[in-house]
Amino acid sequence: MKDCIFCKIGRGEMGTEFLYEDNLCMIFRDINPVAKTHLLIVPRKHISTIADLHDDDAGLVGHMTICARDIAKKLNLEGYKLVFNVGRSAGQIVFHVHMHLISNS
Repeated sequence: MKDCIFCKIGRGEMGTEFLYEDNLCMIFRDINPVAKTHLLIVPRKHISTIADLHDDDAGLVGHMTICARDIAKKLNLEGYKLVFNVGRSAGQIVFHVHMHLISNS
């Protein structure tokens, strides 16, 4: 999507520092953190919400989860939450699927 902020980040248009990136997803810090460590795991493929996933996207979501696990290990996080907000009423602000990794400390 041309105007999607996460698509722009993925295209390198925003100067965002990636903690991790590959051909499927990217990880960077949330600009409005709610904890000491608050990261976003974002697929490069534009999908508006979890509700818009297709069955063939299961591997992508699995990959995002494995990447979240790996970055948490790299950052020595002992406890954290992985959160998807689905829809405006649930707090989704950017309509491009993304997972929050939020540390407990």
